[in-house]
Amino acid sequence: MDLTDEAFVARFGFLFEHSPWVVERAAARRPFADLHAGLMQVVADASEDEQLALVRAHPELAGKAAIDRTLTAESTAEQASAGLDRLTEAEFERFHALNAAYRARFGFPFVICVRLTDKAGILAAMEQRLGHDRTGELATALTEVGKIVKLRLEDVL
Repeated sequence: MDLTDEAFVARFGFLFEHSPWVVERAAARRPFADLHAGLMQVVADASEDEQLALVRAHPELAGKAAIDRTLTAESTAEQASAGLDRLTEAEFERFHALNAAYRARFGFPFVICVRLTDKAGILAAMEQRLGHDRTGELATALTEVGKIVKLRLEDVL
């Protein structure tokens, strides 16, 4: 891919939710044999504080950002693909309770690649992952970020 660093960032900056720094750093490391792997290596090489900031940049599922329509276009479409824009009152309350419990336990929002599951799968994962320790859960959240980025990248390539 023969793009200037600026054009690379402009083309792929949306891949990481409100975190263009990942793509900016990756631009300086090009070329990559595998673009996704190169991008995720930037995440792996980042400090724990930067990794936490990346995870914290993600919205809560079926949360306030979905209600007040401040989600990115990508997140809006992804949450809709899992039916999170069509929750019953009971489902919404369950998501809200699990989001609150998760954030209280780990200090960051629950992240899952919603395009690879559905409402029931997301709720089950939220409940199951509440049993993780913080270190393991941060690693799981970053793995899920990688899945999200891979699908977003496939959409544009």
